Parts: sequence; C-alpha cells; structure tokens
Amino acid sequence: MSSPKPTKFTAEERETELKPLKAAGWTEVEGRDAICKEYKFKNFNQAFGFMTRVALMSEKMDHHPEWFNVYSRVQVTLTTHDCVGLSEKDIKLAKFMDRAAGSMAV
Repeated sequence: MSSPKPTKFTAEERETELKPLKAAGWTEVEGRDAICKEYKFKNFNQAFGFMTRVALMSEKMDHHPEWFNVYSRVQVTLTTHDCVGLSEKDIKLAKFMDRAAGSMAV
C-alpha cells in the first residue's frame, strides 16, 4: 500500500513552516519552491557520516535530497518533486538533517 501523495504548502503554511528553519540557517532558493543549506564539518569523514545518516532516513521517508559534497562541505536543496514544491516531507527531512549534523558541524 503506497502512502498518499504529498501536498504542496499553501502560502500561509509555507511561511509558518519555514520560519524556524530560516532561523536555523535554511534559505529559500531563488526561482524554485525549494530550500537550501550548506553544512560545514571538520573533515571528509564527518561530512560523509552525516550524508550516510541522511541517506538512510531519506530511504525510509522515500524523500531524497539534492546534494553536493566537496571534502568537508555538504550543500543540500530540498523540494518535493511529487508536488513540485515544498511539503511536510521537506520540513521533516530538514529538521532531521539539522539534528544529524548536531555538534559535528562547524
């Protein structure tokens, strides 16, 4: 049995849901209904460990980030392709990423 298709946030939901994420360093992507953040770690091992934790959660959620990694930096963009915009899936994954980065991020 498949899960229901995610719904794109209304303007009001978007504003409410993004407020705490913006305070945590997430920004809106110009020209897209998406958010992004760059995480910086002490070294490649920590960056890769973070990506591994996020990859496992992403599989469980069936929601995969757009990301780019160079040594100790991981750039992440989140949007829900199923509804062509931001949804609850993006908020949940963003909050998980912030927790997973925790004290490792510099």
